[in-house]
Amino acid sequence: MIAPSILSADFARLADELAAVPTSDWIHVDVMDNHFVPNLTLGLPVVKSLLKVTDIPIDCHLMIDDPDRWAIGYAEAGAYNVTVHVEAADDPIALAKNLKAAGSKAGLSIKPGTPLEPYVDVLKHYDTLLVMSVEPGFGGQSFMAGVLDKVRQARHLVDTGHLKLVVEIDGGINADTIEQAAEAGVDCFVAGSAVYDAADPGKAVEALRAQAAGAQGTRTT
Repeated sequence: MIAPSILSADFARLADELAAVPTSDWIHVDVMDNHFVPNLTLGLPVVKSLLKVTDIPIDCHLMIDDPDRWAIGYAEAGAYNVTVHVEAADDPIALAKNLKAAGSKAGLSIKPGTPLEPYVDVLKHYDTLLVMSVEPGFGGQSFMAGVLDKVRQARHLVDTGHLKLVVEIDGGINADTIEQAAEAGVDCFVAGSAVYDAADPGKAVEALRAQAAGAQGTRTT
């Protein structure tokens, strides 16, 4: 699955930018509040507008403080998947239940320096695990290959039935990095500049998908 990140798109032409990637599996929307991360992007009003102009599922990544309070609004608006950071959530299990009750899938994200092990039981309540392969807050950062150990752990837990979720990765995914992420066990790849800096974003999505599919064929558990 390929999820283009509109953080790298032209904010003045978001409807056109979504239309340029019609075969995407999800559209990844980074919500930053200038508190949890040192950047400010967009919020619920823009997400509501995006939902009116595309049928592609919207994948909201909330890099915000107090997601227990704010995340539900994105689910109620119609986002397909709403991901919160375990480092910011007060009660991640309750939040997962509330997100699902509001109509979305529930995702849990972990920063590069956050270990997976303490949250395995929490993840039993979630539909998506988003492993950050850069420090959250800015686009265009370099891929941190060290996080792939966490991807492999998660993949093993899914394959052995301990977890039932989509393993997603976000940060520095491009033609040079997607294959190693796929081999490690990623299901869904967030790609920003690799898609929207391309001459044809739609073809870039297809090329990344083909690379990932080929690498997944060589995956070992």
